[in-house]
Amino acid sequence: MNNFAEKNACDRLALKELLEKIQHLGVFSGMEFLAPFFNSARESLFDYLDRESLVVLIDEDQLQDKSEQFQNLIETEYSRVMENGDIVAAPEELYLSLDEFKNKVSGFNGCITLNTLKTSVEESDRTLGLEVKHIPSLVGKFEAFSEQVLKWQEEENRVVIVAPAKGQVRRIHELLHEWGLEIDVDLGRISEGFQLISINQVFIAEHEIFGRTHKHRHRRKLRSQVFQRGLKDLKEGDFLVHIDYGIGLYQGTKELQTGAGGGEFLEIIYADDEKLYLPMEALGLVQKYIGSTETPPPLSKMGGAAWKRQKKKVREAIEEMAGDLLKLYASRELASGHSYSHNTLLMREFADAFEYEETEDQLKAIEDVEADLEKDKPTDRLICGDVGYGKTEVAMRAAFKVVLDKKQVAVLVPTTILAQQHLQTFRERFREYPVNIDMVNRFRTPSEQKETLSQLKKSNVDIIIGTHRLLSKDVEFAALGLIIVDEEQRFGVKHKEKLKKLRNSVDIITLTATPIPRTLHFSLMGVRDLSVIETPPVDRLAVKTFIRKFDEKVIREAIMREIERGGQVFFVHNKIRSIHSIAEMIRRVVPGVKIDVAHGQLPEHQLEKVMKKFMDKEIDILLSTSIVESGLDIPSANTIIINRADQFGLAQLYQLRGRVGRYKHQAYAYLLIPGTGGLSDEARKRLCAIEELSELGAGFQLSARDMEIRGVGNMLGHNQSGHIASVGFDLYCKLVEDMVKDIRGEKVESRIETELDLMVKGFIPKDYVPDLNQRLDFYRRIQVANDTEEVLAKENELTDRYGPHPEPVAKLLALLEVRIFCQQIHISKVEVKQNEAHLHLLPSTPINPEVLTSMFDERLSIRSEYKVNIRLDRSGWKADLKLIILYLRKLANSLKLVEVEK
Repeated sequence: MNNFAEKNACDRLALKELLEKIQHLGVFSGMEFLAPFFNSARESLFDYLDRESLVVLIDEDQLQDKSEQFQNLIETEYSRVMENGDIVAAPEELYLSLDEFKNKVSGFNGCITLNTLKTSVEESDRTLGLEVKHIPSLVGKFEAFSEQVLKWQEEENRVVIVAPAKGQVRRIHELLHEWGLEIDVDLGRISEGFQLISINQVFIAEHEIFGRTHKHRHRRKLRSQVFQRGLKDLKEGDFLVHIDYGIGLYQGTKELQTGAGGGEFLEIIYADDEKLYLPMEALGLVQKYIGSTETPPPLSKMGGAAWKRQKKKVREAIEEMAGDLLKLYASRELASGHSYSHNTLLMREFADAFEYEETEDQLKAIEDVEADLEKDKPTDRLICGDVGYGKTEVAMRAAFKVVLDKKQVAVLVPTTILAQQHLQTFRERFREYPVNIDMVNRFRTPSEQKETLSQLKKSNVDIIIGTHRLLSKDVEFAALGLIIVDEEQRFGVKHKEKLKKLRNSVDIITLTATPIPRTLHFSLMGVRDLSVIETPPVDRLAVKTFIRKFDEKVIREAIMREIERGGQVFFVHNKIRSIHSIAEMIRRVVPGVKIDVAHGQLPEHQLEKVMKKFMDKEIDILLSTSIVESGLDIPSANTIIINRADQFGLAQLYQLRGRVGRYKHQAYAYLLIPGTGGLSDEARKRLCAIEELSELGAGFQLSARDMEIRGVGNMLGHNQSGHIASVGFDLYCKLVEDMVKDIRGEKVESRIETELDLMVKGFIPKDYVPDLNQRLDFYRRIQVANDTEEVLAKENELTDRYGPHPEPVAKLLALLEVRIFCQQIHISKVEVKQNEAHLHLLPSTPINPEVLTSMFDERLSIRSEYKVNIRLDRSGWKADLKLIILYLRKLANSLKLVEVEK
């Protein structure tokens, strides 16, 4: 240690502290700056590339400037940390200099330099000059498109439309012929169009004219599945609920040998120390237990009648609750509402003008809402989707449809800032259409509000945006058709009661990112319709979340990293009395930054001014209270620092983190705490949850985790909490779902357990998915799949994450496909004996005997009323399973034909 300290000119005490940190933490923020002390060989990206690789330098002059700026920053930071006595490697040991960078590049066989500006007069036979010009987007504007094309052609330009698929090329040729336009259509893919002026060529991306078209599958989802948790975070000591055996204690996994061969099993302890070894292929029968209190549940007695009695008792309690549900359901069915027109050309044009590519879930939500509005019943739909997943676009499509039928729309939001943001968003989206959009909130003077409300009453305002002010008695509409409620859970009881009264007279759409379980519960119960947007937008990256002890160095590094890349920073400090002290601290540790303060006690005009300055990039850091929790949508702000994160609720932390990472840039969230010593158990759990749930679309998992931390009973009412505690929340939801189906007159499918004895063993090898929890989660998720499309989706996910799957996984997926068809057809057992597969049908099978007889061929035969045989070639497991699946699919398709005939 002494030699190291002398050699590297560092303080011995600081070195001792650093070594202890390495010993205790292993991995910590900033440890990469110590790499040269442990490994003298300095490597860069270039050392991993083949010499034949092609290197492309974009804007060489800018590369030089940026490199010099970065070098200056490194040297400044190095001087600062050395003054503080910190231990860090010298810059030349960590980074390539510009000269070293150029030498590395020159070592490759091919290098192209692309410059957008001609900064040098020197040209050679190796210089190619192209004058490139962007072209305007013409989505949905077919007349303007035709005029522009004719203008280009008059100027002797060759116009080419580029489409990514042969079918689209053919379709575009047909449309152009109808319009009388002669344009070349080529197969290819470009992100946006451009004009090459020097060679008279214009290239247009297909989606810039027709909008993006998508093929998407409709996914059947149980309402309760939306909220169910996987097994990703299962750990030893957690409680599990087995649908047949009840509540047990998870003790890890074991490798066991059985008659069918070896395998991995879950070990679950029940009452009286009885053990259940559950094979991985049966993981669909268990769920992680979520109760109504923190009190651990009693273990069930395996094989006893108590668990059956408990489930029956809960069913009876749910049936009692069904009385109120029946009234609500009946009132919705009896109520009459306005039936809006089917989609027109204007609706198509509005949809095509959306600048982003819709996700599959977003398109499904739009279809759901439009179908609701076209019915003569009042709409009451909850749209759940993570922060920045496109819920507002769904709402704007609905608003446009309503306005086209000369009805008015009210957009109700919980905060003044969110109202301001929505006003900007709606006006920008509707700018090409004669739709009048206005707002009432405390940013407006009383006289301005009075004038707006007067115009609203006269039908001169089509869409009104506001806080709970919109629910006041003096607000009168000429023809209110739709209310869009953003984050309903943040409104007070009185406001919710007012909304409740409106539900049977106008259409209501509710948007939420983190549904509180009570809100979601109503949707699970069928009182409200539910659309879920789980698919992240294209190019979206998960926010990297760090929990750090309050440290000025951490704050400086976080702020500097964001500002150096041209971004902005949110800094949340939720105490007004000390907020200006924090501002002074930031100015001291990051000199020269532009910072302003925002909180709820500022005068309206001043608060609006600060927010506008941040939106217009006039300030680098917005230091505020949690007033920014919802609403602000700033593309350039991609770092948020939350001070005293331990004092925020889980949903609040999630909403605050959602202020960043809304676009394709990597975003960062720093949760600062005073230290771990004084944290309550609840605060510790909340912080762990928010750090763990950093993947995209974690809003529902967060709500489930919130229930674990706070208890379901606090949210769903005490009259049901005891029943939830006795069977767990997931099973409770399933029982509620069955009850709702019964009320609606829908068929409640009983669970068919099929025994498979096919002499084939499928599993996920440990060397393919090394992490146990990931393995468990995949096992469970593929086993609760409802159809073969879901199996294919899971197969693609596995391949995407872990590479091409090995043979045992292929067997597992094929067996799963067999099981799904068997459940549809009501087959209790499939067994392979010699060269035949025997299918044992249940008496409940919906297959018509006449249809079955008509399917007989040289392979399919019937041996008794409920036994069907398939002759196999026995040329290998793949051929056998392929043949069994082929005939099962035929049988399943015969069911669909019968349904169509009915």
